[in-house]
Amino acid sequence: MPSNYEGVEPISISGVTGGSQQLTLLEAEGSLIGNEWEKHPIVTGPEALCILGIDYLRKGYFKDPKGYRWAFGIAALEAEEIEPLSSLPGPSEDPSVVGLLRVEEQQVPIAIRTVHRRQYRTNRDSLVPIHKLIRQLESQGVISRTRSPFNSPRWPVRKSNGEWGLTVDYRGLNEVTPPMSAAVPDMLELQYELESKAAKWYATIDIANAFFLIPLAAECRPQFAFTWRGIKYTWNRLPQGWKHSPTLCHGLIQTALEQGEAPEHLQYIDDIIVWGNSAEEVFEKGKKIIQILLQAGFAIKRSKVKGPAQEIQFLGIRWHDGRRQIPMDIINKIAAMSPPTNKKETQAFLGVVGFWRMHILNYSLIVSPLCHVTQKKNDFKWGPEQQQAFEQIKQEIVHAIALGPVRAGPDVKNVLYPAAGENGPTWSLWQKAPGDTRGRPLGFWSQGYRGSEARRYTPTEKEILAAYEGVRAASEVIGTEAQLFLAPRLPVLGWMFKERAPSTHHATDATWSKWVALITQQAQIGSPSRPGILEVITDWPEGKDFVLLPEEEVTRAEEAPPYNKLTEDEKPYALFTDGSCCIVGKHRRWKAAVWSPTRRVAEAAEGEGESSQFAEVKAIQLALDIAEREKWPTLSLYTDSWMVGNALWGWLQQWKRSNWQRRGKPIWAAPLWQDIAARLEKLVVKVCHVDAHVPKSRATEEHQNNQQVDQAAKTEVTQVDLDWQRKGELFIARWARDTSGHQGRDAT
Repeated sequence: MPSNYEGVEPISISGVTGGSQQLTLLEAEGSLIGNEWEKHPIVTGPEALCILGIDYLRKGYFKDPKGYRWAFGIAALEAEEIEPLSSLPGPSEDPSVVGLLRVEEQQVPIAIRTVHRRQYRTNRDSLVPIHKLIRQLESQGVISRTRSPFNSPRWPVRKSNGEWGLTVDYRGLNEVTPPMSAAVPDMLELQYELESKAAKWYATIDIANAFFLIPLAAECRPQFAFTWRGIKYTWNRLPQGWKHSPTLCHGLIQTALEQGEAPEHLQYIDDIIVWGNSAEEVFEKGKKIIQILLQAGFAIKRSKVKGPAQEIQFLGIRWHDGRRQIPMDIINKIAAMSPPTNKKETQAFLGVVGFWRMHILNYSLIVSPLCHVTQKKNDFKWGPEQQQAFEQIKQEIVHAIALGPVRAGPDVKNVLYPAAGENGPTWSLWQKAPGDTRGRPLGFWSQGYRGSEARRYTPTEKEILAAYEGVRAASEVIGTEAQLFLAPRLPVLGWMFKERAPSTHHATDATWSKWVALITQQAQIGSPSRPGILEVITDWPEGKDFVLLPEEEVTRAEEAPPYNKLTEDEKPYALFTDGSCCIVGKHRRWKAAVWSPTRRVAEAAEGEGESSQFAEVKAIQLALDIAEREKWPTLSLYTDSWMVGNALWGWLQQWKRSNWQRRGKPIWAAPLWQDIAARLEKLVVKVCHVDAHVPKSRATEEHQNNQQVDQAAKTEVTQVDLDWQRKGELFIARWARDTSGHQGRDAT
């Protein structure tokens, strides 16, 4: 109904959030079942109303721009009938409730020397609430007065609900406290495990004041002393802020749950989650765990018991159907942030958004300008580059997609896309299960190059580095038993099974050994018919439909060394190739070119009706013509086209075995590839990929030669020296005139 239609009868629509909107009621003819038209009351008004589409109707809820959740339909009605866990007897209404765990007083590590630090100034707003809290804790037996020589400064913290909590700055004490062997579980591992459950219903239980439930042995208490208004207190229970408190608390809760034979759950210190396929199943699991905890002496706040629900928050993450999502309140908080004014504020902002980096493609690249201003060696200068990065990462957070769920089984395809970028390796993990029309993302990762990796590593080494980091991350998400399809831009798996690293490598032997050990070990898991890692070529771009076929497995080939690593005897047999295409009138004109660095001349060929990729393949034929004509013993090709590089590194052999067909259809430009394949059998050809995007300040001789052939391949150059035996004065003159730092065309 258009918004400019208004009825006579006024009506007020109230929402679940308490707000209301003044609208009007009118009658209009409409068909609700598709074949009969009847008059129905319609609500409309002066402003355009939000119309819910079929996607929201199927989902059963809608979140408005303010983050409010509107539930409706059958699912919403059913949810009203579900008995919440918080209705069980036992959980307390008192927000300050403190229990006492029925265990022996705990012997904890004692500091190796006395620590006495003066109290620093604290927030004035906290004085009255903290005084009240200290008196309450003393009456509950959580703290008591002492004459200990130790002292640590108080550190009041305002909670998200506005209340003040008493913590103590134990950093000095932590430095002199002996270590413990036990530890809390890794939060990221718990998230991956919860993703793998793909549950429909959840419930969470948060133990109230969990640290204060755990009694300490008398001889361990003096080290925790602090001062308030001239009186020294210490903790009789486990304090917050001490480095071993989370470990001890987690272990005691875990022991209580194990002894009580708790149903399947995940626990992170005092936070517990259960899941299942129905609300009734989750309710029974949660009820059992609450009973175990109460019998052991733990206290539970009623307000901290959530569910059963189809959507819940755990470990700061919103969970729905096994998918991890950024909570709406976090999105709104980040979107409302103002630009930082100093290094500390920038670091705080990066800390907030960095927690969600797995949801953001190319996160490291986006925030690189922000990280730059936080470095000690750099002054804080907020410029246009930083502002753009700040706004972009906020938008990425707002539009971040859900990750997961992680599914398992022989029919599930796990595909890893590693890539070596200019600033560092990136990789993303996708999954497709039977019945899925699209792949689902499991995570995005990125990092910057470390040390001399960007400057020294060859293109192949950078791709191997990306694959190595990707395999490591993927094994944490899907485990080491699941088969992984590795889809790099450049074949890398073959290098891992060679007896030794190539002579042209720049990474250390130890680094190569590390790469080989991880990837080969992962690849050898499973059976010969189903290896742990299978390197593939795939047409599946991120977010698109994809199919993985067995015949798409890639063979490997050796890579040519960087041009500056060739000997003086090898350089005469090196050629740079390129191709381009442009529209001239109503026709497409292509041009292929070859450049010899030692002879400083180019050879070119032109034609109509084809693409730049076709021209790049023709350039390879030109290079082969030269090598055959002059009877070269070997040919080293340098190209900025990944398509050409991958074809010569291995695709040709696969295409030949498949009778030059792919998925039952002839491959593109089959006659050209057949000609090239036949000629490669008679000549040793090595290929090196050249990065076309290099600033002038970092351009090497290899990049400069790539610029030469790039210029020679431009179709607007109407004349070029085609005489291979003499100097190309015209081409050199043209190049000398307009060489102004062209950064190379986009790599294929």
